[in-house]
Amino acid sequence: MSRWEEFEAYVKEIMELEQIPGVAVALSENGKTIYKKGFGKRDLETNEPVTSETIFGIASVSKSFTALAIMKLVEEGKLQMEDAVTKYIQGFRLVGYDNIDEIKIHHLLSHTTGIATMERMEQIRGFEEHLSYLNERERTYLGKPGDFICYNNDLFLLAGAIIEQVTGENYQDYIRKLLVAPLKMNRTTYSLRELHSFENVTTPYVLENGKPVTCAWPTLGNYAVGGGIRSTVTDLLQYGNVFVGANEKELVSQPYIARMTEPIHRINRNSYYGYGLQTTPHYSGVTLVEHGGGQPGVSSNFGFIPERGIVAAVLTNMSDVSANAIWLAAVNTALNLPIDQKRSEEPYFEIKPELLQRMVGTYRSGEGAEVKIAIENQTAIATISDKTYKLRASDERTLVMLPVEKPIRFFFDEENNAWAIFLGLRMLLRSTNPSSVSDSIKN
Repeated sequence: MSRWEEFEAYVKEIMELEQIPGVAVALSENGKTIYKKGFGKRDLETNEPVTSETIFGIASVSKSFTALAIMKLVEEGKLQMEDAVTKYIQGFRLVGYDNIDEIKIHHLLSHTTGIATMERMEQIRGFEEHLSYLNERERTYLGKPGDFICYNNDLFLLAGAIIEQVTGENYQDYIRKLLVAPLKMNRTTYSLRELHSFENVTTPYVLENGKPVTCAWPTLGNYAVGGGIRSTVTDLLQYGNVFVGANEKELVSQPYIARMTEPIHRINRNSYYGYGLQTTPHYSGVTLVEHGGGQPGVSSNFGFIPERGIVAAVLTNMSDVSANAIWLAAVNTALNLPIDQKRSEEPYFEIKPELLQRMVGTYRSGEGAEVKIAIENQTAIATISDKTYKLRASDERTLVMLPVEKPIRFFFDEENNAWAIFLGLRMLLRSTNPSSVSDSIKN
């Protein structure tokens, strides 16, 4: 069995295990496609197959488009990453937040504003209306800007408002002009209307009662800034070439592109978040740069290896499935590494029962995510979306979900009680905590 045949068997195994209707995968090296393939069905009812030209949602992979546009404006001298958001959006206010000028563009793109996730309001239209939403009630403040990393789509989207303010152009039009059109990404769009005019478009699915069920494409509203692009894996290779210097024309200078991948905040044992991208250095001698995405009917992962000029994209038409695992397996195959090699390995640690007991509780995010930590038969377990995972410790602050080996990091107050967890780039607060966490209990 060849390396790519082994990879294809791996993909089919995950698809069967997680009931994924369709997957598309593509990789290039120094601008030349080295692999592309569609797996499964883009529509289960019509039985139409996925190809490398099938259009999927890419969800939060869209964030790097916005970050790249901001870096272009930095290159042109039109703004700086350390500029206060209020320099460009004078109406930006948060209830009870006195030092609003401390929040910089840098914090928006790196999710380090210190403000927890908020309830999504996709019905809001226009940035002005979103500014009113941000200021209508008190938010959960985790700490000062830069202290914590916590995904916040409602603040990230302000980068789109800044782009409009600086350029005088519509945000989506600017992204099309800067990136989509020059790169000839002819099957890439923000527009649902345009999406429905294309052929070979996937049907989105969610898993309900153990079966894939169709769902509507999300309208997203202002959240399109961080998650609104629909594209193909082959178009994403064209986009990825910008980052590895393999496209014909340099759209953004490499020093500014490199700033997007500089480590800003640690997100797990060996990975860091930058601007719309996360980086795993020292991965078998190379650097993994990537970003995933998830929406109803979408799981995605895109990234590149700068030292090798490799670009890889994985798109699926099902929520909450392992696009990131498929992506890493594809990259491992291209690098001639073991297909199941992980980004990092969590060590084993014997945790004291009394400390484990202090982690027990229910943790929630503003977006509605909930994680329950409990102890049953002397074993720690996590319940997430009706799925239960056994847990093991990897240090005094971290429990690891089995068998997926996903770490959950705990934050403790001065009495050594857990007040929050970090999972999936989000801080989830213990539900018994007050809505605002004072500076005195952070550590």
